[in-house]
Amino acid sequence: MNKQEKQAPTSSAWKAVGLVGAIGIDLAVFTLVGFLFGRWMDEKMGGSGLWVGLGVLIGLVLGAIGIYVLVRKVLEGSNE
Repeated sequence: MNKQEKQAPTSSAWKAVGLVGAIGIDLAVFTLVGFLFGRWMDEKMGGSGLWVGLGVLIGLVLGAIGIYVLVRKVLEGSNE
């Protein structure tokens, strides 16, 4: 057994941990930015919270798209 075969399970485990962490951070950041943007718009427009809800929804959608792109890049880079 060569050195690369020994390192493969550990390497893939850390890759998976990194991917899960990146997914969580990505979704949290996009949602937070959407919330902050919605709150700012609510203050400017004098709304009743509609902009906050829309900002969070837009943040979630953009976060999901970001996650899709991230997972796709990781899967393209794997040899499995």
